[in-house]
Amino acid sequence: METFTFFIGIDISKATLDWAVVVAGKLLFHYQSSNDQNGIESFTNHLKQQCPETSFGNSLYCMEHTGIYNNHILNTLTLSKANVWVEHPIHIKESLGMIRGKNDKVDAQRIALYAYKNRDEVRLWTPKREVIQQLDRLTATRSRLVKVRKMLQSPLTDSDGFISKKDHKAEKKTCQKTLDALSKDIKQIQTEIANTIASDPYLKELYEYVQSVKGVGPAIATELLIITNEFKAITDPKKLACHAGVVPFVYSSGQYRGKAKTSNKANKPLKALLHNGAMSAIQHCQELKAYYFRKTAEGKNEMLVINNICNKLIHRVYACVQRREKYKDFYSPVVA
Repeated sequence: METFTFFIGIDISKATLDWAVVVAGKLLFHYQSSNDQNGIESFTNHLKQQCPETSFGNSLYCMEHTGIYNNHILNTLTLSKANVWVEHPIHIKESLGMIRGKNDKVDAQRIALYAYKNRDEVRLWTPKREVIQQLDRLTATRSRLVKVRKMLQSPLTDSDGFISKKDHKAEKKTCQKTLDALSKDIKQIQTEIANTIASDPYLKELYEYVQSVKGVGPAIATELLIITNEFKAITDPKKLACHAGVVPFVYSSGQYRGKAKTSNKANKPLKALLHNGAMSAIQHCQELKAYYFRKTAEGKNEMLVINNICNKLIHRVYACVQRREKYKDFYSPVVA
């Protein structure tokens, strides 16, 4: 277990960084800088002046995950071989109990105190390989383009039959060039995603293991590689299933016994992808198809059965990755 003396909380926004330095549960000072290289260097110089004994080895830098706004500070701290903890904002928020008021200065202090109080459970951040970061950017761009295309296409589809053919044709003509351009861009990005995976031998091998599971297509396989950081960040299939929101939890208190249900705190885009994968698996995997019809015939809720199939897909993917082999379907239906 790492031992730290200085706990530095960083509240990150697009323009500024708010730093709070805590030692033994007490706030030493707060500092605000710009969110760029000069601002980060100004804080490190100020920290040395205030606490000459500080070093990257005896300090823990804790921050919330805020997407691309983290990039400057993470790149600098990585080059300095600092101890970095990137935590999900919900973990920090719900650990604080009842709170009143909010601003960047207070948030930085709360992050620093969170790191100090939970120092025995620290999970040091490790950067993703450049190829995974590139895949992340490409898939995010693809998702935005698909969303925009759907925003344009849906009204055209819904209005068909409810307005005159002349007006519908005019509306469609107005958007057609944009829709064609979006479809072309989406196709181009899909090609870039495939080429990025194919260009890295290790990533290509993992991708083939993952996609060998029936129901797991290119979109799911790529997303799993990114979210799990090539199955290094999330090594347990049960944890990924919880992260995806496909595992039911029991809600009970005293004599009250509530129904087990999935948590709303989930990666919903991943859950949607897995849902589509489960529906595909029901069509193309005889074992899961038989499981689906058997459970629904027993009166089980359909969504519960589909979530169970999502869970099975995750466990199959991890089994293939851990064994370093493609999925083999040995299922044969039982003949009565």
